Amino acid sequence: MSDSESKGQRFVALCMLGMVLFNYPILALFNVTGTVLGVPVLYVYVFVAWAALIALMAWIAESRH
Repeated sequence: MSDSESKGQRFVALCMLGMVLFNYPILALFNVTGTVLGVPVLYVYVFVAWAALIALMAWIAESRH
């Protein structure tokens, strides 16, 4: 398997992970009345999950193998 095929498969898996993280059942888990440093928990979750996906995407893109 070539390097580009491997990266392509990792990007597809990351896309699937993103779809799971931002789908209804998971979002419903974080839709609570609490706050984190004054910010609603759902907003914190969405921002952290989004930032983690971007970081993973950058890591995959920059990986050598």
